[in-house]
Amino acid sequence: MKCDGCRETLYRKELERGLFVCPRCGHHHRVPARTRLAQLFDEGSWKELFTNIYSTDALEFVDSKPYAQRLKELREKGLRSDAVLVGIGRLAGVRTVIAAMEYAFMGGSMGSAVGEKLTRAIERCMKNRLPLIVVSCSGGARMQEGVLSLMQMAKISAALARLHAMRIPYISVLTDPTTGGVTASYAMLGDLNIGEPGALIGFAGPRVIAQTIRQKLPEGFQRSEFLLDHGMLDMVVPRQELKETLARCLSHML
Repeated sequence: MKCDGCRETLYRKELERGLFVCPRCGHHHRVPARTRLAQLFDEGSWKELFTNIYSTDALEFVDSKPYAQRLKELREKGLRSDAVLVGIGRLAGVRTVIAAMEYAFMGGSMGSAVGEKLTRAIERCMKNRLPLIVVSCSGGARMQEGVLSLMQMAKISAALARLHAMRIPYISVLTDPTTGGVTASYAMLGDLNIGEPGALIGFAGPRVIAQTIRQKLPEGFQRSEFLLDHGMLDMVVPRQELKETLARCLSHML
């Protein structure tokens, strides 16, 4: 397959061994949510939670095709966890709840199912006093659900406030891309906010911002390294070092 960064042709197995990071240019490729959880949890230690929660077409929304048809087609392709997969297991021996967003499901967009699953994950952490890690990869709120999608921002943020009051750690990992309503809510509310190298992180797109403020934007604007320099992230961590870094952080925070 071709690397999206340097355009070199790579052997897929070589890329898999490197956790889907290009060995030539270091570009971090997007990975499915299930692959992400397998990378972070100890092997054979985790199980999926909240498998019976699905988005519905409450607004009977139609754009180029009915929203209900989109949902049906995605589930038939095997993407049955909607745009977020939640697992419970052990990370370097520490019992943890990890949620990973699935970009292949409508751009990882946040609909009512995503909001409900993340809120239940937070409540599970409060009940059992477990740390929470959320790996974001999203285009933002899902327009096909309108205000039902937007209200998930407040719902998840309120649940995180309760988690914070109980002094239970929450680490947010922001990957490429993390944008829109996800950035404007839970992705930026971590006790630690960690970005992957080169990840696009922001609310509106660079072109929209440039047109709005009528100024030329700085080089690398909205990339994780720029956000680290300007205080929006606490760390930028390569994927090969992410599990070890999360384990070290959890050990300190717990």
